[in-house]
Formats: sequence, C-alpha cells, structure tokens
Amino acid sequence: MQGIAEKTSREESDAYFQKRPLASRLGAWASLQSRPLTSREALEAAYAALEIKYADGKVPLPPHWGGYLVRPTSIEFWQGRRSRLHDRFRYTRTNEGLWNVDRLSP
Repeated sequence: MQGIAEKTSREESDAYFQKRPLASRLGAWASLQSRPLTSREALEAAYAALEIKYADGKVPLPPHWGGYLVRPTSIEFWQGRRSRLHDRFRYTRTNEGLWNVDRLSP
C-alpha cells in the first residue's frame, strides 16, 4: 500500500476509543503493547485491577493510545498459485477518487 498516513487528534482517538468494547478499553490500559511481560499472570492481574477501578465503564483514553488515518493512493493484492503464475492486481486512486485496476505480471 502507498499513500499518506496522518496521526489522529486526541479528540478523534478518544471518540473511537470510547466506541470500543469495555474489555478492549481495559486491555489498552493493562497492556503496554510490545513491551516485555514478566508473566501472563501479571497481565491478567493488571486487567483485573482495572476492571475494579473502572467498574462504572468510564475508561479514559490512555496517554499512549492513538490512531492513524491512512489515505491510500495505491494498493496491491497478491494471490499465490502453485504454478508461480500468481495473480497480482494494483488499484490506483485517480484524482476524482475512483480506482483504476491493473493486472500485473507475477
């Protein structure tokens, strides 16, 4: 994929965060994504403590949580085949916002 990615504002991120299921919002606080964990039990204990802390369901947006808006200009799809004659398609956005589709050689 090629295009432009923009970090969403805190307001946009919060609006999306609040629409997520409660378990996902609690998980965002309990998990410091991609950082090493001491154990599965530690993660589950952190989650359980957050369930108590936010029992009312009002979970604030974590400071480390946010999103990106991706505006693709080109997307390629590839489907492998045993013969190596794979299927490849590239979608390219026009200035009018439509998509051109090209079949590419494998």
